[in-house]
Amino acid sequence: MNKNNLPLIIAGPTASGKTDVALALAALCGGEILSVDSRQVYKLINVGTAAPKGVWKDGFYKVGGVKYHLVDFLDLNETFDVSRFSATAGKIVSSNPGGKFIFAGGTGMYMQGYFCGMDDLPPADKALRAELASLAEQKGRAYLHSLLASVDAASAAAIPPGNIHRVIRALELYKLTGKPASVLRTGKFCAQLPREKVFAVYLDWEKPELEKRILKRTELIFDPMVKEAELALKLGYAEDCPGLKSLGYREALSYLKGDLSKEKAMERITVLTRQYAKRQRTWFRRYENMKIINPALYKNETEIAEEILLWKER
Repeated sequence: MNKNNLPLIIAGPTASGKTDVALALAALCGGEILSVDSRQVYKLINVGTAAPKGVWKDGFYKVGGVKYHLVDFLDLNETFDVSRFSATAGKIVSSNPGGKFIFAGGTGMYMQGYFCGMDDLPPADKALRAELASLAEQKGRAYLHSLLASVDAASAAAIPPGNIHRVIRALELYKLTGKPASVLRTGKFCAQLPREKVFAVYLDWEKPELEKRILKRTELIFDPMVKEAELALKLGYAEDCPGLKSLGYREALSYLKGDLSKEKAMERITVLTRQYAKRQRTWFRRYENMKIINPALYKNETEIAEEILLWKER
């Protein structure tokens, strides 16, 4: 693949405007977009996941005529993970060898898995995870972390007790394979994005401005998000189905049941979104070869897209 056809990554925290910049880029270069978002894959919850508004036509989801892959196709009862993303994205790219692809989203683990490769690890075991989660509820997270330390000291040293999901996954791997997770993992998870495979851009708003954008978006999407959650329930989906575990929908459901006021639900969603954005910033700061762009310094998304293309051509 020549330099001009190398894919682009448009990354950044939630509410940073990745979709708009990606669409502007696609319009300028004739590209197509792959959503790198673990939640936009679901049908019925487009508003709450900030999925771009589009239509299905000729077998593709299109936004203003641009093909926008991996959006609005998955049932709420299904699960989607990094392995499935990598496999699906690989098929899409392979189907158009000369295509100009733009990977836009904030799920850093998906980008890492696709561009750096993944370790060959066993899939999740729902029963085992439920057992470990129940143990953590009964005896505390510190206890579960101590169990991990007894069989995998290296993983325990790297994972704080409060990160219950990673603790459970490390214990799960040990119980499924008999080998410590620290031995099974090769380091691909921590590798830099390969310069020879991709150009990567990070949209970096100042923290106060990003928080304003998050608050504004929460105010705009809350009512339609509640309607989406209500429709999902009417269609027979359970409150705890994978799709409705997406950020904000638990609060929307609590509001529907009368357990939270609208103001309190919106406040919680805003706080959770800020916390998520902080985790995303931490993730993407690991990459040394990303072009950092502060969108506030540009007039519009097209100007940002033009700057990105100039940088890529140098």
